[in-house]
Amino acid sequence: MRHFEHLPVEVRANLFHREPGEFSVDSPTRTLAVALGATLYCPATRPRLAEDIVKQAGRGVVSMVLCLEDSIDDAEVPGAEENLVRQFAELSGRDSDTSLPLLFIRVRTPEQIVDLVSRLGAGVRLLSGFVLPKFTEESGRAFLEALMSAETAQVAEELGGRRLFAMPVLESPELMHRETRTDSLSGIGRIVDKYRERVLALRLGVTDLCSAYGLRRAPDMTAYDVQLVASVIADVVNMLGRADGTGFTITGPVWEYFKPHERMFKPQLRISPFSSGRAEKLRTALIEHHMDGLLREIELDRANGLQGKTCIHPSHVAPVHALSVVSHEEFSDAVDILEPERCGGGVLRSAYTNKMNEVKPHRAWAERTLRRAEVFGVAREDVSFVELLAASLRT
Repeated sequence: MRHFEHLPVEVRANLFHREPGEFSVDSPTRTLAVALGATLYCPATRPRLAEDIVKQAGRGVVSMVLCLEDSIDDAEVPGAEENLVRQFAELSGRDSDTSLPLLFIRVRTPEQIVDLVSRLGAGVRLLSGFVLPKFTEESGRAFLEALMSAETAQVAEELGGRRLFAMPVLESPELMHRETRTDSLSGIGRIVDKYRERVLALRLGVTDLCSAYGLRRAPDMTAYDVQLVASVIADVVNMLGRADGTGFTITGPVWEYFKPHERMFKPQLRISPFSSGRAEKLRTALIEHHMDGLLREIELDRANGLQGKTCIHPSHVAPVHALSVVSHEEFSDAVDILEPERCGGGVLRSAYTNKMNEVKPHRAWAERTLRRAEVFGVAREDVSFVELLAASLRT
């Protein structure tokens, strides 16, 4: 699979200086973690789930979570599990050429992992892994041990030798409470490091974190405007997202809004990027649906060390992916910084003559940028996120 493959070939040629590369569930973990992009959550109770998955894949979704946890009522769990088994069987029986997203199941308990893997049968080959809620050192050990024990010899054969991944969700009250946060993060760090080869990414459950204080951010505000949440994100990245080889990919929090709400503050989208005429209606539509807040939060996610985003509505996917494409300027800077002859360090003026590139301090940023370029591509010099977003929304 590859990002933006749902766009016509000629459209991609006009958008990209370097097109997105292919990846699969067998790709290196670091590459796959970045490639997750906008991970779309979907309740496991949907009666036409298999059809929905295929439809979303055709619209550019490359990773989905089928949720058995907070998105459904407690009483619905048994029926949702049965539905998952039926829907995976239906997907498994489809034409093998049908491109599907990376599929994960969000469970409630460790026991569900073992049970579902055994019940999925041949359909387990379509499963990429599990999302583990309310993850702490204690609960995480049980979840990850269950994941390991679920892979019996028969399951391993169905999987073709590959392993199932885990994506822990960091959302427990212990993270929100200042007096327990450091110890909690240290414990989480110990358990995910022990199972490092199984942990694809760490996800932030900001909605649950807010619930510990009865908070909910408005559509005019980002997660970073809620200082209690912003402090948790900063500490999670500080302790678990380091760029020295010890860290993990940490994904951005969910954006909850997808329909118009009464606006209190001014729109956050400048006019000039949309002033070409053909994009003015796009700006209006984004503002009407409070997507300007989402776009700002995506940019703040990356500025704070996060990659990709949890999404609960299909309309959020295109903005996340458009802003994940590496700009021509970013690509130029990253390539210059990583030139072999500059391994000794130094400073140079950027090719765009608008900034300083300091080789040693900017090296980790450049490596991360080129990893993103591998899976999301590099935009042409005259192409911005506006053109990328507009092209995605036209399909």
